[in-house]
Amino acid sequence: MDQVATTIASEVVVPTGRVLCTFIYSMIKDIVKFQSNLDGLKEKMEDLLAVKDGVKIETELAENDGKEVKPLVTKWLDDVQKLEVEVNKIQDVKLSPRSLNCIKRYSISRKVAEKLKDIEELRKAGISHSADGVAFNHPRPKAVEHIPGPTIQDHQTTSSKTLTEIRTKLSDDKVRRLGIWGLGGVGKTTLVRTLNNNLNNISSMESFGIVIWVTVSKDLDMKNVQTRIAKRLNLEVKMEESPEQIAIQLYQRLQKERKFLLILDDVWEKIDLDKLGVPQPEDHKGSKILLTTRSFDVCRHMSTVDDVKVAVLNAEESWQLFSRNAGSVASLEHIKPSAEAIVRECCGLPLALVAMGVAMNKKTKVEQWRHALNELQRPVSCPSHIKKIYTKLKYTYDSLEGKQMKHCFLFCSLFPEDFSIAISELAQCWLAEGLLDEQENYEDSFDGVINLIENLKYSCLLEDGAHEDTVKMHDVIRDVAIWIASSSEDGCKSLIHSGMGLSEISDVELSDNSLKRVSFMNNKIVRLPDRVLQCSNASTLILQGNRDLDMVPEKFLQGFESLKVLNMSGTYINSLPLSLLQLGELRALLLRDCRNLKKLPPLEGFCRLQVLDLSLTCIKELPRGMENLNSLKQLNLSYTRYLKSIQGGIISQLSCLEVLDMTGSVYCFRMKGDVPEYMACFEELKCIERLCVLHINLNRIPNFSNEDLSFINRLRQFHFFIDERTRINVFGHVDALYHILLPRRRGKREVTIKSFNLPSEEVLIGPLFSTANDLRLDHCTGLGDMLEDLVIKSVVCFAGLKSLTIQSCSGGVWQGGCVAQHDLLPNLEELCLRRLNYGKSILEVLGHLGSRFLELKKISVEYCSKMEYLFSCGHFIHALPKLEVLKVQYCDKLGELFIYDSVQNIAPDPVVPSLRILELKCLPELRTLCQDEEIWPHLEQVHVVECNLVGKLPLTDQNAENMKEIKGESQWWNTLKWHADTTQSSLMPYFHPI
Repeated sequence: MDQVATTIASEVVVPTGRVLCTFIYSMIKDIVKFQSNLDGLKEKMEDLLAVKDGVKIETELAENDGKEVKPLVTKWLDDVQKLEVEVNKIQDVKLSPRSLNCIKRYSISRKVAEKLKDIEELRKAGISHSADGVAFNHPRPKAVEHIPGPTIQDHQTTSSKTLTEIRTKLSDDKVRRLGIWGLGGVGKTTLVRTLNNNLNNISSMESFGIVIWVTVSKDLDMKNVQTRIAKRLNLEVKMEESPEQIAIQLYQRLQKERKFLLILDDVWEKIDLDKLGVPQPEDHKGSKILLTTRSFDVCRHMSTVDDVKVAVLNAEESWQLFSRNAGSVASLEHIKPSAEAIVRECCGLPLALVAMGVAMNKKTKVEQWRHALNELQRPVSCPSHIKKIYTKLKYTYDSLEGKQMKHCFLFCSLFPEDFSIAISELAQCWLAEGLLDEQENYEDSFDGVINLIENLKYSCLLEDGAHEDTVKMHDVIRDVAIWIASSSEDGCKSLIHSGMGLSEISDVELSDNSLKRVSFMNNKIVRLPDRVLQCSNASTLILQGNRDLDMVPEKFLQGFESLKVLNMSGTYINSLPLSLLQLGELRALLLRDCRNLKKLPPLEGFCRLQVLDLSLTCIKELPRGMENLNSLKQLNLSYTRYLKSIQGGIISQLSCLEVLDMTGSVYCFRMKGDVPEYMACFEELKCIERLCVLHINLNRIPNFSNEDLSFINRLRQFHFFIDERTRINVFGHVDALYHILLPRRRGKREVTIKSFNLPSEEVLIGPLFSTANDLRLDHCTGLGDMLEDLVIKSVVCFAGLKSLTIQSCSGGVWQGGCVAQHDLLPNLEELCLRRLNYGKSILEVLGHLGSRFLELKKISVEYCSKMEYLFSCGHFIHALPKLEVLKVQYCDKLGELFIYDSVQNIAPDPVVPSLRILELKCLPELRTLCQDEEIWPHLEQVHVVECNLVGKLPLTDQNAENMKEIKGESQWWNTLKWHADTTQSSLMPYFHPI
């Protein structure tokens, strides 16, 4: 038994001993060879570094030849770098005699052995890389690739300015994403092409490692865009690879670029950079994205930091561009008038100018030019070369979301060329056409209209009109809209002959049941066809602006049984035929400025009528049956100078009424008890629960109760014109027609008080005035006493007041006595003083109110004969920080705009740091605008007329970049003194003598 155990033990112990002995031997060997291993490591590492130096030289030579280094070679160089650091750490270990223990020596020896193995593998790989070539055979792409095509010429001032603006923004380190947007055909691509082709000549752009230009186009093909970027980078991708796979390769490749500029031209929708494979410019320092688009929405969705809108060319630039393409024939004496007319028709659109110029090149007969002009003026039958332009511009229309926006856009083409369309009128028509939600109230519906219009602006299909709250169509865009509307596309086929000087209507053109809309607006039509026309599907008929039209034949309207909008505004009709009553679908009846119209047929049958405009007519009473218009939402009776009586109970029965406008009407609402029972009174209006916009005349300042206050608060917009005398007059508006054609500012809560003795009335303490944001006082007496009473009573009721106008009012001057402890006009933004014969300054008129004018944005002072200066700056008012507009005229004694309290030792900081517009007229004593060294940095527009003593403007060379216009007499301009000799010359391009 013992023998067996001994045998087993020996069989176990002997092998184990052998393993242990082998381990001990190996350990002893590593310990003994410790120093020699370290020496060997050093030698082998030196050999590897020699190979690395050789590969490094080869990569540098390849890069100098424009070749791209292989990614594996780059990785090999990084691996050698890392290994060198690790080896240095081993070699840096210092072992003192005391620390020469076996364990430490053995541990280091094992690490050395591992690194020797790694060194050998990298050495062999390096030799292999050198043998196979460290770079691809194809060259590395150039930093900037020349893009062929037309570019901006130096003489194109408008485009050159825009190009400079783009360069400036692109040079800004904070701008990583820049959007260039504007009308199709306006030259966005040409601008960016010019920028691209000149990047090498711009010092601030030299740091871009590579500039990549990709044209995206309307139908976004992500893989196609990726392939183009890859090609520009000399990166080979396989067609069978998915967009996700390509995105990874692009991302890795672009990450290696120190800085890149990606130009995405003609973008129609948001492009996800992550899906595209492009590093976010915010994460890749110095890199930028620049995109061009027709829609501002794309800029928003792509999160651009800054944007530049590209404008059309001016008249001179348009002629130069056209002539360059048409050749010298355009300047021939017998051709030039037609050529200039063709240029005007192109409206500064480069795409159209080039196309027409090429089409007319070498055509020497005047008949050919006249024919081309006639074709341009008839866009429905446009020539083939123009049709190509229309087709390109139609892409923007096609990209609009939903039929609603398309229909609203096409509706705008019914108005004449270059016509400023009131947004309120569009809202009325779109509502009547059923393009808006009929369940929404007026304010919410109008919000939707504004949103829709802004979207059309962002798509460059509409632009701002000549007046506030108006829009218009660029002439070429209008032609495209008419071209689209001439077909039956989207069920909006239209016959548009507006603003063409026609004297009669063609029966044949109107006999078309496929017509949806018909417009003969602003012509010279004298008579209408006296027969039944086949226009049974037409929903809109516009005859507005035909001044000589004085009669509507009985049969004419009988063929328009589906009509929803009938606009006969601005005609001389004195009545409407009974056939009007057959238009049972009518939603909007617009008869504004029909000055001969005295009476209408009974209207009780128009149960669907929503908008009735009888402004500036001669009606003496409301049409019979008005009380039955239970769908009526908007009633306009403004400037009805003969409407002296409204029967009681009629208006209160208009349960859906939301807007009642009686601005300037002779009818004056009175309180119950002050008017016969058979006439409408003010209390009747409070019964209309949906009423939200109210413009009426009152004969006295009402003493409202708390119940009345709830009614006033329910109104979102109002104008109460309070005058005890009945007359047609609207304070501040001379031309009634001009005023009525423009919509009132939305949300404005306005009170005008005329010809009252203010201290005798409780004017400023009632709920009506505490809710107003615009107060106008005209020909009132006792202004100073009223303001003093207000302070004494400590009644603060002007927190909501944003605009204050005082005209022809008499009252005491504030001499620094009674003054409010708190600013009673803390949010005042506009101040207008007109025809006041007292007060040396604004504070002497309003000093009682303790105002600091910290929110004031606009000041207008006119015909104030005693005014010597506007403000004293120092103790009470230091500056007007938000003032943007300052207009002063016809103040004979005004010698300074601002005087400064010398005791306060005020530094020459600008008193008006935000001022943009300065208009000075007929100020014979004015000498000083501000302190001598003061500069107004944001001035854009300066008009100085008959202010001959003004010898210096607060402008420097730096203001030139903001300046848009300086107007004044040449003699005055030539005698001005400047801060520097170069200032006048730098501002000279903006000076326009008068």
